[in-house]
Amino acid sequence: MDSLAHAIRQLQTGALPRTEFFAHVDHVLETAPESVGRLLEVLSEEHARKPLPGEVYTEIQHRIERLIVARQRKGGDDTFVQTRPGANTLRDPPPPLPPRDDPDPEPERMKGVGDTLNNRFVLEECIGFGGMGTVYKALDLRKLEASDRKPYIAIKVLNVQFRGHPKSLIALQREARKAQALAHPNIVSVYDFDRDGPMVYLTMEYLKGKPLSQVLRAPGFAGMPYADVLRIVTGMGNALAYAHAHGFVHCDFKPGNVVLTDSGNVKVIDFGIARVFQKTEEDVDVTVFDPGSLGALTPAYASPEMLEHLDPDPRDDIYALACIAYEMLTGRHPFTGASALQARGAGMKPQRPPGLARGPWHALKCGLALERSARTPTVERFLHDFGSGASKARYGMLAGAAAGVVAAAALGAAGWHWMHGKPPVPATVSTPPASTPAATPPAAVHEPIQAAPPPAATVPAPVPAPAPAPTPAAIAAALSRIPCAALVGNVDGHAVTVRGLLSTPPGPGGLKEQLAALPGVAAVQLDVAQVGRDKCPVLSALGPYWAAYRQAGGGAAIHLAGAHGPDAQLTEGDSLMVDVTTPAVESYIAVDYYSLDGSVTHLLPNERARDNRAPPNYTATIGSLGEWGIGKPFGAELVVLLTTPAPLFDGVRPISEPAAGYLADVAGRLDKMRAKDSIAVEFLQIHTRPR
Repeated sequence: MDSLAHAIRQLQTGALPRTEFFAHVDHVLETAPESVGRLLEVLSEEHARKPLPGEVYTEIQHRIERLIVARQRKGGDDTFVQTRPGANTLRDPPPPLPPRDDPDPEPERMKGVGDTLNNRFVLEECIGFGGMGTVYKALDLRKLEASDRKPYIAIKVLNVQFRGHPKSLIALQREARKAQALAHPNIVSVYDFDRDGPMVYLTMEYLKGKPLSQVLRAPGFAGMPYADVLRIVTGMGNALAYAHAHGFVHCDFKPGNVVLTDSGNVKVIDFGIARVFQKTEEDVDVTVFDPGSLGALTPAYASPEMLEHLDPDPRDDIYALACIAYEMLTGRHPFTGASALQARGAGMKPQRPPGLARGPWHALKCGLALERSARTPTVERFLHDFGSGASKARYGMLAGAAAGVVAAAALGAAGWHWMHGKPPVPATVSTPPASTPAATPPAAVHEPIQAAPPPAATVPAPVPAPAPAPTPAAIAAALSRIPCAALVGNVDGHAVTVRGLLSTPPGPGGLKEQLAALPGVAAVQLDVAQVGRDKCPVLSALGPYWAAYRQAGGGAAIHLAGAHGPDAQLTEGDSLMVDVTTPAVESYIAVDYYSLDGSVTHLLPNERARDNRAPPNYTATIGSLGEWGIGKPFGAELVVLLTTPAPLFDGVRPISEPAAGYLADVAGRLDKMRAKDSIAVEFLQIHTRPR
């Protein structure tokens, strides 16, 4: 038995009884040439691959902790943390321990599964291990006493060697404060920190799910579909982007610090060594304590600059994010597990994952750049580029679907007013009536000219019959051929009225020309709003449902709160609030804001507003003063009301994500819904400008 991992796997397969297993573990620990830090990593990796019973995990951890104490007394070099930021290695000798009266005391037993902290938190299950500590699922007896429906929390207990670090308590307090400041749907909620005797711990939100590392390390894992990767990468990226906007770099971003919850959400954990990269005068504690001095990191996901102990930068997290995305797509590390410094020294280059579109591959290459100056500068840019494969893959297919739905829709009168304002004055194009053909000149003859017959005998030239009026099917077919549009038409004799959204080409003028050229069309009236080409993916995905709902009579509505005309204008800093009216049936409401930067923000539902079920013909205002503010970029943007007979998604989406991936998911969900006649879509275009 020559390794801890081998012993654990023998136990898990039943090849080794538990009593013999612990004897082998003790032998491995006594003779292990690797550092104790590596033994803890092995324990964590094997537990992620196949969870161990809680009591077994805790006992192994206790035995490793005792080994840490023993080696520290002998002046060993086992630490997880780096005591000097300028050192050239990742593991340096720890500070000497203070002398003790007992020359060989038995280390104090640390609490584990089954124990209670501060007579309040019962440790029920070990659910993870990180560079700073072990994480337990714990029952909060106070919540249980108060009949709280969610009495469980997660508790991170500092590792033995970390507790021995002189700055450990400061580190945990800083983690609690920073994590509390990072309130985001994709970041775990942190509550407080405390201690019970020698045990220092942090309380946080309990997440039902599994770490991403467990998915990636599963036997036989060889990658997952791009759409699934995009969803997870978007959640991770949104968390990092939010942290970066608040001045923090994670500095230890890895699959083990990402939790995939059972509800479908993505949560980033362990901002414990995040360092402030935007130092301001208010950050007075920066000069007192720098988490970077602890030096904890994971080499496989650390950028070259982190390994060289340079100042932190958001691009360090982007490198780790790109590594994880690559691993999710392929099942392997982009540099086969080598550190960034090793990869750079060997001139290694990542290979393109099979079948990956050009845009996402470009995003990965830029994110994996081994020089900071060449790396993607922001997470937002990485998400935009990585998500570009979704829109291209589905655009043509969705456009075809749009044509089919519009052409099949029954054309009836639709009382539609753009943004609840008066419609623009209809533009009318009249086609002059067909003129009588000119008389054909008589053929040349060589017969005597005879007297003309009397006037009564004159026979007038025949007048051709007018073309028949256009059919609704012909108009629907013509409208379905218009690219980047959501249009419905109504036929009244030889006059055609068209309503909806339209981009260029063809624009309103081109549309009128095409319709006026159809047989039987004498006049064309347009009640359309022109949108930019960037709205094409939205119209392609949702336009068919808008058209079908309009032709069925409509009823749902969305407009800017307080607006009284078709031109909805908002200025930088204004609060975005919209009034919505639901259909005549009970439904689930989704209100999404599509920005010019290629992202979509979910006004409803989201982590703060989960309840989106509404009764028939219900009117409500979405948003409040100060909740959603207008910022860059400025221009014409789109707000979409989508109502469905059942919840669109099982869980809550990240509050903001790339629009391409979201639209692909929405299109797939809508396509599977049976009651398609109960799907309602309404568009609201708003114009934003700087103050």
